[in-house]
Amino acid sequence: MQMPRPSESDKDRFRDLMPATPQVEVKPMFGNLGAFVNGNMFAGLFGSAVGVKLSESDRAELETVEGAGPFGPPERPMGGYLSLPDAWADHPELAAAWVERAFAHVSTLPPKAKKAPKKR
Repeated sequence: MQMPRPSESDKDRFRDLMPATPQVEVKPMFGNLGAFVNGNMFAGLFGSAVGVKLSESDRAELETVEGAGPFGPPERPMGGYLSLPDAWADHPELAAAWVERAFAHVSTLPPKAKKAPKKR
């Protein structure tokens, strides 16, 4: 499987969509980016596609929007995530509102436990 690589402008656009709060941590993931709250990913960048993890009701709503779809590799999309429509690259306020919904939803999940370091 070939991993798409985001451009620097894709990465900047992704960072600009994130809520302005110290709880958000943006980290590199396999050449792309992920945005986390309490150790749980709420948004990701896969090539130029921005994906969000939403509540069931929000996910059902976004699925009705033209251009929204599976997020991640076509042969193995990430469960629980949807890609935002590509057309929203020109409408960052729409994308940011859905990223905020994802942040709010994932903020309610239990913090992810840190993995213990591997023993040698």
